[in-house]
Amino acid sequence: MPRRPSGLDRRLAHVERPTGLIRTLGVPTLVGIGLASVVGSGIFVLSGQAAARFAGPAIIISFLIAALIATLPALCFSELSTTMPVSGGAFAYTFTVFGPLIGWIVAWALLVEYLVGAAVMAIGWASYAENIAQEFGAEIPGAIAQGPFADDPGVMNLPAAILVGLAALLLLQGASESARANAILVAIKLGALLLFVVMGATALTVDNWDPFFPPSEGFGEFGVTGVLRAVGVVFLTYISFDVIATAAQEAKNPGRSLPTAMGATLALAALVYVAVALVMTGLVSYTALDVPDPLSIALGAHPNLDWLRNLANAAAVAGLAAGVVSLLYGQSRILMRMAREGLMPRAIGRVDTRTESPRTAILACAGAGVLIAAFGSYNVLAITISGGTIVAYGIVCASVLRLRKLRPDLERPFRVPFGPVVPIAGIVALACVFFLLPPRTLLIVASWIAIGLVVWFLYTRHEYRRAVEEQRAVAEGGQSG
Repeated sequence: MPRRPSGLDRRLAHVERPTGLIRTLGVPTLVGIGLASVVGSGIFVLSGQAAARFAGPAIIISFLIAALIATLPALCFSELSTTMPVSGGAFAYTFTVFGPLIGWIVAWALLVEYLVGAAVMAIGWASYAENIAQEFGAEIPGAIAQGPFADDPGVMNLPAAILVGLAALLLLQGASESARANAILVAIKLGALLLFVVMGATALTVDNWDPFFPPSEGFGEFGVTGVLRAVGVVFLTYISFDVIATAAQEAKNPGRSLPTAMGATLALAALVYVAVALVMTGLVSYTALDVPDPLSIALGAHPNLDWLRNLANAAAVAGLAAGVVSLLYGQSRILMRMAREGLMPRAIGRVDTRTESPRTAILACAGAGVLIAAFGSYNVLAITISGGTIVAYGIVCASVLRLRKLRPDLERPFRVPFGPVVPIAGIVALACVFFLLPPRTLLIVASWIAIGLVVWFLYTRHEYRRAVEEQRAVAEGGQSG
């Protein structure tokens, strides 16, 4: 008697359904998408704040530890993305392996990573853009340069909102077109950061690294515990590598290109972060870096490098803009996949036949992103991103273990090495990072997940069941026909 298909079997069958997306993205393009989102607000904004508040010059150790930890879920993403090369990233994998409730929780957590992450980059971008405007004698009125919850409150952050809108317009042109523009922005960003490192190294002062580990002022405030707490904060700088996985259904030869692109992205990002942080803390005391534009502050302490400030600002403007494009790209693919699985209105899952992009999903992301960027506070938004993403990454690691147990027969072009050791180590390491986050972050993440569960039980669960019944009716009608 044949085995009755399980829920997992049915969901795996859905993986092969056509979406209308075209496989046009190679490894260089995927690495560009990854670097656009990974090398963003973390290096241009958060690196200085984490050094000033938690770790001092030892922030470079925090960056290295965070990179090693990020490698563990990256390997798990590589296995799942090559086993199920579909759009949607972490949501698609956890939905398929664990079912709709866990998939919804992960998708809800990823809203923070992608939409809030894009807004954080846009707000950081606005700060650097204001610096450039001032250099040319222009002044952006405070009422439209800051949101109502900023340290120096205004009415709204209009430049940040405009950037999100422009990023959405670029994405509406199609994946190939937006990827080309993204590659140009990434090249500008990396070139300027390289120049910052090379020229900054000629002017740094070793005394600024003393003490390398500032004396502890309490748990999580400098000393060893400060370095560890900073790991939780700067982990944000690596987390968006999974945007590459959301592009799986548009990647050429996903069995090879996705693992290669994720590995290359993390390695290059770690190299950039350590080099820039080392030079930045050598140019100026770490105590002066608790600002939205730490690279400018570091260069401003050296008159002979003042010419480089405008270039650093330009790099930040290009890099953060690329990050906004990349994160909105990833979020739109997640929403598209959610709609196709019945967790979002069906219209969001449609792909425009002319541009071969999910037009409605992009517009939905743009609408929400514009509001968050216009009225959100950088300091509040930035601390929320890591927590939700760590939860999602932990569930992705668990998905590898469960799928290997339930379906060992599946073809896996890439397999995580050392059996279950790496996924289990990933879960443990991510849990440690999670509980090292500031208490306010943990409270915000717990509250956000609780809100997501309320939405699930009051609305989404019923919509999902209705969508499944409609799909079943269509399938039965086709069979009877």
